[in-house]
Amino acid sequence: MSYEMIALFMFASMMLMLFTGQRVFGAIGAVGAVSALLLWGNGGSDIAFASAMKLMKWYPLLTLPMFIFMGYVLSESKIADDLYKMFHVWMGPVRGGLAIGTIGLMILISAMNGLSVAGMAIGATIALPELLKRGYDKRMVTGVIQAGSSLGILVPPSVVLVLYAMIARQPVGQLWLAGVVPGLMMAAMFMIYIYVRCRIQPELGPALPPDERDMSLGEKLKLLRAGLLPILIFAVMMVPFVKGWTSLVESSAVGASTAFLAAVLKRRMTRKVFEVSVRQTLAISCMFMWIILAALGFGAVFDGLGAVRAIDNLFTEQLGLNPWMILILMQLSFLVMGTFLDDTAMLVIVAPLYVPLVKILGFDLIWYGVLYTITTQIAYMTPPFGYNLFLMRAMAPPEITLKDIYSSIAPFVVVMVLALSLVMLFPQIAIWLPNVIYAK
Repeated sequence: MSYEMIALFMFASMMLMLFTGQRVFGAIGAVGAVSALLLWGNGGSDIAFASAMKLMKWYPLLTLPMFIFMGYVLSESKIADDLYKMFHVWMGPVRGGLAIGTIGLMILISAMNGLSVAGMAIGATIALPELLKRGYDKRMVTGVIQAGSSLGILVPPSVVLVLYAMIARQPVGQLWLAGVVPGLMMAAMFMIYIYVRCRIQPELGPALPPDERDMSLGEKLKLLRAGLLPILIFAVMMVPFVKGWTSLVESSAVGASTAFLAAVLKRRMTRKVFEVSVRQTLAISCMFMWIILAALGFGAVFDGLGAVRAIDNLFTEQLGLNPWMILILMQLSFLVMGTFLDDTAMLVIVAPLYVPLVKILGFDLIWYGVLYTITTQIAYMTPPFGYNLFLMRAMAPPEITLKDIYSSIAPFVVVMVLALSLVMLFPQIAIWLPNVIYAK
């Protein structure tokens, strides 16, 4: 059997195991380990061992539990509630203002957590009931929360970009900075769409009545101070890192410590909040560790077969495709996989193939990390089995049906595809900020 056929068989076996409901790390790791033993005998076990040691020696891995802990402390201590109160008062007079404020809330939640699930949970439990109660169109606000929560995997400290950095061997700091401008651009595009739509159709997002937003300037400023606390925590964490005063790991420790201290000072750090935060941090960190370990082992076997070079030869020499056509096909495959897989699974399944291929084609791996993340965001919201669609269905009230959820995301997907196209056509949108910062 040729190496190309072996690589194809490995990939098919892995997909088959995933379709049968096996855990992601189990499917990937098992196929990689069995393939190594069959190809190279007992010596093949060294591949998994070497991958494990490589992972354990990767110092930036320590950032993962720190950022997850920071996000859960801020979420469980209800500091996020203060954010929504701030947006409620300050954006209420504008048509669609609460929906625009919800996007702002999602950006700040993303900066606190780095996971889209946290944004979805907070948006569905805090923002959604308030929006529905004030007469907002249920389909529009459902789309707002799904689109806004997707920003969690692009805006730093994105956990998905940390995983990409580990697998692609790229600096986490540069990837985070690369996600800032595209993330803010996409959020601004969401806000512009909401504002224009509500100006054209005021019934979709009515302004708050005067009796709900009448408040003295002093009270508004007090709310503003409370709502800006997460921004302050983010600044305390990121500014020293950007300035070069701290390393990435040190900055993550500063962020986690500052969040913990803020919860203590606000008298919200109860035993229950601390226990839930620690348990969730341990569970998610361990899950990611297993997935990365399995991906590295699988990738080592895949690379040892020379499969990447063979596929590059197939596309460029035999089929005559140019690099951009290959890149677009890769992005389309992510959209297809996103209908039944989450972002982590998509990354570890195709990273052994796509990341080296992108490098061979001559594209920047930092820029491609942003493209991958935006494409993942779109896949999250694409029917029939988009990950965010079912998260929303699980968290939404009974009056919001699956049909409402499906129909709500169409305009936001169009906006995200437009954002993806802009980043593809103008790579400087992603790589300008890391180039400026790291040039110093």
